[in-house]
Amino acid sequence: MLPPTSWASFGGRLATDVVECVDLTVHPERLAEPGPWFVVVDFEAYGRGGRARAWRFAHAVDEARPPVAGPWRGPRPQDWHSSLDRAAYEAAVARVREHVREGTVYQVNVCRVLGAPLTGGAPDVEPDAAALAARLAAGNPAPHASAVHVPASTGVDPVWVVSASPELYLSLDAGRLGSGPIKGTAPTADGLTPKDRAENVMITDLVRNDLQQVCAPGTVAVTDLLGVEEHPGLVHLVSRVHGRLAPEVAAAPDRWRRVLAATFPPGSVSGAPKSSALRIIDDLEPTPRGPYCGAVGWVDGDRAELAVGIRTFWWADGVLRFGTGAGITWGSDPAAEWHETELKAARLVGLASTR
Repeated sequence: MLPPTSWASFGGRLATDVVECVDLTVHPERLAEPGPWFVVVDFEAYGRGGRARAWRFAHAVDEARPPVAGPWRGPRPQDWHSSLDRAAYEAAVARVREHVREGTVYQVNVCRVLGAPLTGGAPDVEPDAAALAARLAAGNPAPHASAVHVPASTGVDPVWVVSASPELYLSLDAGRLGSGPIKGTAPTADGLTPKDRAENVMITDLVRNDLQQVCAPGTVAVTDLLGVEEHPGLVHLVSRVHGRLAPEVAAAPDRWRRVLAATFPPGSVSGAPKSSALRIIDDLEPTPRGPYCGAVGWVDGDRAELAVGIRTFWWADGVLRFGTGAGITWGSDPAAEWHETELKAARLVGLASTR
């Protein structure tokens, strides 16, 4: 059997046969209609030039794997280039430290985008997203792995995203809203520092405040703080925050507009205070992040699961891209932060490259 032309997957849920694409900045109320809807929101969405889109599919099956076609053929390792080289990235870290010293912010996530030319072999053939998803699943399994591929040939607004995200942005189940911010990365648990723990607590408090804007008073709580999670090649500090949607938000047709307005972009990939951090990010980063650090996932009725778009590849205009970054505080060392971005990228870029 031939693989489906258009498909999306997330955490064992597979959807096929795209029906339509909706601009969520214009019609967020459409997410209240029957799905399944698969969502990709750019980091720059909502007033900063990016896109927020949702694709409705005709069919969905749980406990299914993404379709697998042929072997993955990625770019050569030497073809990857960074939007910020080491000197420029370390200079950006130093500039954030100046902002912290001046009292503008407490923390800013500074990222760079890697890119390499890649085609599907012929001018009108897109790379095989299912093949890359399968390679990542085998070499870097992730709790919130996802992929969305709607080719341009379908006549629907196209998208090509493959993610091995370990981070939960938002979950919704029968009115209970949750988030799982990650801050703190090291090769092993012994490498986690007091700076990592302080940063995680700071961002967890930011996420708690975000959820309080749309949850009923007194229901938002940190249910797990500074948990250590092991992932291939590294460990993360992860906290959990939950609350119950306020009745007026849960009943609103545009509840997702309200939820996204309160929580997006995710605090773990922006900074604190969020508004000041975003202004600094726009000043320091030369390339839009796109789906990286945005949101990828699904919405279906009163249930949803959205990941933070980290450890994420996206393809457009003949270029495969991948983002990597680090949270910068007053305690940051520029060289160490550069090495953290290298650590986060090394395994996945290696898997996506053809040797």
